[in-house]
Amino acid sequence: MNREFNEDNEERTEMNENNYSEESYDTKKERKLVVPGEVIEEGDDYLPGDFTRKEGNKVIANRYGLVEHNGRVIKIIPISGVFEPRRGNNVIGRVEDITFSGWMMDIGGPYSAFLPLMECPRFINRNNIDEFAGIGDIMAVKIAGVKKGGIDLTLKFRGLGVLEDGRLIKINPHKVPRVIGKEGSMINLIKDSTKTEINVGQNGYIWIKGDLAGENKAEEAIQLIVRESISSGLTEKIEKFLGGKE
Repeated sequence: MNREFNEDNEERTEMNENNYSEESYDTKKERKLVVPGEVIEEGDDYLPGDFTRKEGNKVIANRYGLVEHNGRVIKIIPISGVFEPRRGNNVIGRVEDITFSGWMMDIGGPYSAFLPLMECPRFINRNNIDEFAGIGDIMAVKIAGVKKGGIDLTLKFRGLGVLEDGRLIKINPHKVPRVIGKEGSMINLIKDSTKTEINVGQNGYIWIKGDLAGENKAEEAIQLIVRESISSGLTEKIEKFLGGKE
């Protein structure tokens, strides 16, 4: 059993789906791939969103990625680049060091990340801190704050805690919405087909737990999504790969 601070595994699924509700991909609609400087739309009715800017009546791309329209707002879902930590991100990290007051963690970001003892939802004896999580252990955590040179983490939300056993893989963090799918459809397809537990961090770290065959198949499916992320008909490809459709 995972030492988590939730009542069941459905809460972790809820956490993953809620995190990406605004960045989910609509698998039925092919998105346009744009490069920095490319004009996406023209007209006064359009407003710039994430990774876009307005010049005159033109909305222009600031990043390489896929265009998404949300009413009048146009944004880009990047498909390359490094993880950009933001307050509220749910991420997965590995314990790198233990201090008297908490854990130093690798979450793949540009700065060091620290989980203080006070951000645990239950009492932990600071003299036996490694009994809860030791060096090399994997945890699902939330970013509580981002400041110059460091990231503060917390466990005081549902679905967070130590992830026992399983394996940890890393993908480009900008491919995470594609792995999750619209309203969690893609990740649920993989979990159901491979009979695995999967926790996807917004930093691109993904924890998979099941039997060996299931873990292998789930990892292969995720890597296929990463390689084919800008392809149309991706859901059908994954269903066929997992044996659901011929």
